Amino acid sequence: QVQLLESGGGLVQAGGSLRLSCTASGRTASSNFLGWFRQSPGKEREFVGTIDWRLGSASYVDSVKGRFTISRDNAKNTGYLQMNSLKPEDTAVYYCAATNSDGRYDYWGQGTQVTISS
Repeated sequence: QVQLLESGGGLVQAGGSLRLSCTASGRTASSNFLGWFRQSPGKEREFVGTIDWRLGSASYVDSVKGRFTISRDNAKNTGYLQMNSLKPEDTAVYYCAATNSDGRYDYWGQGTQVTISS
């Protein structure tokens, strides 16, 4: 089992920045990827991006490319989602998730609210 604890989030104006953190504990060696997802009211959960814990390589959904950056600190078992140039449409509950040994996102953080005002 892997446990994920998120922090960060909040209310910012459009054009501002926020950083989310996701700290993993438990059997973290079994997880290869840390992903970030978001869900807005009335919408399905959306994939935002992911990072390979070992290689540090990240990929993103097109809508956040150039604005969001995912990074990790292996020594702290913590992943980060740096969000810049935020837009009102980025408003959502953001979740981090870790993959299991089969590569599925099976472990989820509690979610944190991000609200962007126009």
